[in-house]
Amino acid sequence: MTQIVGVDVGGTFTDLVLFDTETESVKISKVPSTPENQSFGVMSALGSVGASLEDIDEVIHGTTVTTNALLERKVSRVGLITTRGFRDVLELGRRTRPKPYGMTGSFECIIPRELRLEVGERVDCDGDIVEHLNEEDVLKAVEQLLESGVEALVIHFLHSYKNDIHERKTEEIARKIWPNTFVTRGSALVSEFREYERGTTAAINAAIQPVLHRYIERLQQKLKEEGYSKDLLVMQGNGGTVSSRIVAEDAVKTVMSGPASGVMAAAYTASQSGFNKVVTYDMGGTSCDVGLIVNGIPQVTSELEIEYAMPIHVPMVDVHTIGAGGGSLAWVNDAGLLHVGPESAGAQPGPICYGRGGQKPTITDANLVLGRLNPNALLAVENPVSLETVRNSLVEEVGSKLGLEDAEEIAAAIVRIANMNMAGALRLVSLARGYDPRDFALFAFGGAGPLHAVALASELGIPKVLVPMRPGITNAVGCVVADVRHDYVNSINIPLAQVEMDQVEQIFCRQIEAGKTIIETEGVEIEELLVIHDVDMQFQGQTHILNFPVQETRLSRESLQSAFEKAYWERFGVELPEIRAVLVNLHTAVIGRRKPVPLAALMSAKDQMEKIDDCRAGSRRVWFETGWKETAVYKRELLPVKAKFNGPAVIEQLDTTIIVEQENQVEVDLNGNLIISL
Repeated sequence: MTQIVGVDVGGTFTDLVLFDTETESVKISKVPSTPENQSFGVMSALGSVGASLEDIDEVIHGTTVTTNALLERKVSRVGLITTRGFRDVLELGRRTRPKPYGMTGSFECIIPRELRLEVGERVDCDGDIVEHLNEEDVLKAVEQLLESGVEALVIHFLHSYKNDIHERKTEEIARKIWPNTFVTRGSALVSEFREYERGTTAAINAAIQPVLHRYIERLQQKLKEEGYSKDLLVMQGNGGTVSSRIVAEDAVKTVMSGPASGVMAAAYTASQSGFNKVVTYDMGGTSCDVGLIVNGIPQVTSELEIEYAMPIHVPMVDVHTIGAGGGSLAWVNDAGLLHVGPESAGAQPGPICYGRGGQKPTITDANLVLGRLNPNALLAVENPVSLETVRNSLVEEVGSKLGLEDAEEIAAAIVRIANMNMAGALRLVSLARGYDPRDFALFAFGGAGPLHAVALASELGIPKVLVPMRPGITNAVGCVVADVRHDYVNSINIPLAQVEMDQVEQIFCRQIEAGKTIIETEGVEIEELLVIHDVDMQFQGQTHILNFPVQETRLSRESLQSAFEKAYWERFGVELPEIRAVLVNLHTAVIGRRKPVPLAALMSAKDQMEKIDDCRAGSRRVWFETGWKETAVYKRELLPVKAKFNGPAVIEQLDTTIIVEQENQVEVDLNGNLIISL
């Protein structure tokens, strides 16, 4: 393969990177996203780099189609067939409340009650059949759902993770008369206990299956019309890719694929620069995503909750998202308090300074007023707005409600609050999980991330900030460097003393075989196959589980007990020798490593200067926490490898702006990344 394209669709921009491994050249593009149909933005990005689709060997795509469909509830009409007496499990959930205080709150189940139908069948918690499946009930339920205009079907029976014979038979009956392929069998998607989480995951999968299928079909057709004949790979939330031919089968696994691609790029880039413990910080136009990389491996979780009462129990890169992007709106509530986000100006109309009709101040507008952004170098601005117009809007929309008349003072308050919100998110993935931020580097990317990175690192005591060569297109780079990956989970849920260890080995071997088989059928070119195992365990009587890795398929009770006790001590600092351990779930990730990509191609050596002073593009007055300072402005592409200089400084490039505070030291490493030492 010589030409590989990675394209990631964000809330504001669609980013693309085209690597030519033969000539070691690269082309990049950043165009406005098209929320009405993301494929328009993808094709526009391809066109802007002059890509000849006939010559491209591989296109890898990260998309927010499924995430947006879920959050906006623009999903398909779904029906459920379940065990008699249990159709309300998805609505009852864990009996939590949307709001911790007060007596009010509402929750709308993704499947309406009239479309949740019950049939006669029952399997107990040991997998033994208590009541045989009533096939007449199944046939009537399928026909009733079809008459109700249902597009996608979920089959979800009690304890099917132990014995799925009834779910399989129901699927067989349904597929004979169901008019499309959108039939989700819960135990096939998630084979673990907890019927609420398993059922909700299956329901979400069914709800977004048709949405993803139609989008991928449209995109493939447009690519084909332009001459692309190869398979399209799609990013999954676990940080791996999957063939577009089968991606809609497990559509739920593409939720959070955009943030996952950024974390994968961060792991790949940071390891090449010698950092194996990294906090990732991606601030785009709409949101801020933070994650953790330990020993070079992104942290993965199977307990993501996309919003209240919407748990998704499939393995995903553990990313925490808050509504704090460059387009996040600043507003004053009824109590007179200033807030920033979570509502965003998005791609349309965008911040005021973009000149697309935006009237409400955003973080980007505040940074512009504070001199942190160059008003003459804003990306994708067709109708420039004067700085005075932005200043007046800050005073009218925010200052007038706070009793403030100074636009700079208002802008500084907006930036401070945004930083406070983002620092809280960084604490959640580090301090709240027992990690000391001082042991990590902060990997800052996204169009707006490097603007705030040094301030956030200072707040958390993180000693170094790593800014990649192309921060604004890191998610697209993540698509290119991501491997093919498939994850599997099976529940055991038995006290460790009673577990048959031969059964554990058999389950691991089946999971490995399933992963190998599906990677072979995808036909993606890989260099090596990697298998990772981990287990979920808990002390008997506890609700929450603890996940930790294991090195082999054949395990002993003693080794599992010892590994669990060690993991529990590291996480909680407590020993509980008097309580029995329970083996809950077995996980396997089968990863197909793709050929490495030359990231050095992102750096153009021909533009580099020998002296730091030759890289300066002037100076301007910039606001820092310590006050206003006349600050040197540097051009990123001119900085030579191994260059060193001290702040304060503003470093500008096409896709982002980097703020370096006073007494910070900047160094350019061999890969063109900036290492900022606080």
